[in-house]
Amino acid sequence: MNNETPSKRYRTIVLLLLTLVYAFNFIDRQIIGILSPFIQKDLELTNTQLGMLKGIFFALFYTSIGIPIAWLADRYNRTNIVTISLAVWSGFTALTGMAGSFASIALARMGVGIGEAGGSPPSHSMISDLYPKEERSGALGVYSLGIPWGQGIAYALTGYLLGSQAVGFTWRELLISLGIAGVVFAVAARLIIREPQRGIQDTDTPELATKIPFKTALKTLLSIPSWWAMCMGITTASFVAYAVATWQVDYLLPFDGAMENPYGFQKMMYILGALNITLYAAGTLLGGKIVDKLAKGNLRYYGIIPAVTVLICLPLIIGAFWANSTFLHMAFGGVFLFFIGMYLAPSFAVAQTLAPINMRAMSTAIFFLILNLIALGGGPTLVGILTDIFEVNHTKVEAIRFSLTIVSSGFIISALCFLYAAKTLPKDWAEAQKRNESLKDQVR
Repeated sequence: MNNETPSKRYRTIVLLLLTLVYAFNFIDRQIIGILSPFIQKDLELTNTQLGMLKGIFFALFYTSIGIPIAWLADRYNRTNIVTISLAVWSGFTALTGMAGSFASIALARMGVGIGEAGGSPPSHSMISDLYPKEERSGALGVYSLGIPWGQGIAYALTGYLLGSQAVGFTWRELLISLGIAGVVFAVAARLIIREPQRGIQDTDTPELATKIPFKTALKTLLSIPSWWAMCMGITTASFVAYAVATWQVDYLLPFDGAMENPYGFQKMMYILGALNITLYAAGTLLGGKIVDKLAKGNLRYYGIIPAVTVLICLPLIIGAFWANSTFLHMAFGGVFLFFIGMYLAPSFAVAQTLAPINMRAMSTAIFFLILNLIALGGGPTLVGILTDIFEVNHTKVEAIRFSLTIVSSGFIISALCFLYAAKTLPKDWAEAQKRNESLKDQVR
């Protein structure tokens, strides 16, 4: 374990490596949504079954395993946990490509969820020990780039490997290749990343950070109003975001007729990849940077900025799915991607800063338990169920359009939660700082 404050160069390297691990997380998580038209056709799945693969089957195991893994991460080597988890979920991604039925692909997706549960909680905890709280939102903003990078790379790879007649990959070969690449990267990351000292950025006696009793810390965490408000804000916003991300390709291919046109399909994947890598990434990074700057004068901006951005997203996503051309859909969708990333870093920063030092991994795990069970588990699954209902009397395009319009109302609830957090955050932030400063007295 490193007992000294890490150098700027080293912590930047570690942050980028953890961000790439997170990118692999989202490549393997979201690739099912991108490949779903091909998987549905090959395995003859209903929209409801497809929605369950994208959502609840993954989310149930991701969330249930997250808590015990976070318990381990608050006590044992987090680098080992992150890299082993990457190897595990990558292996199950490869097995997903070998599935021959709904049951077998569902089991493989459950395995991916189990592996990915060990990614973010220990990573968030490590980043909080590398960066002081004044820089934490910006650092977690960089880490959150793993989401747009992962989704963008997934689109680009799909376009190149499935849309190119010269390469001619199948969806199965793509998933197997991704799994192998993830295992190799896990080995490389383990050789570079060292375990940081816990609490070194928040107290001058970081070795005392682990002395807080588990039950006391957990009880404290669950009683913080701002923590819960930010958690429900990111959850309800992500409910919509996951639904859009996992069903957009299913909507666009029949809408544009690109399913049977390799060139049209490839072009569409490249555009979606570029929008994610540029606009989504820019919004995610700026969200963290803007809040870090504004919150120095007023902590309420941790809730205000996310509230404003999710309200902007509501008309943009409705416009995207009611547009009468692919060009307009992409135009609305690109602006939507820019704003949808802005709530991520402030939400994660609050979850880390308000948590007791020795409960940071657990804080993220509980955050993700609620977030992913409701958002990832519910959003894509609900759209699948609604699409089957609407498709009885409408086309596939219309059915998905109606479903996503209904789901998008989650942004209103999200904005209200973030605004409540803005009201309560200054008091909760001050109390969190007092808890960290009182660590010496607690162990005497």
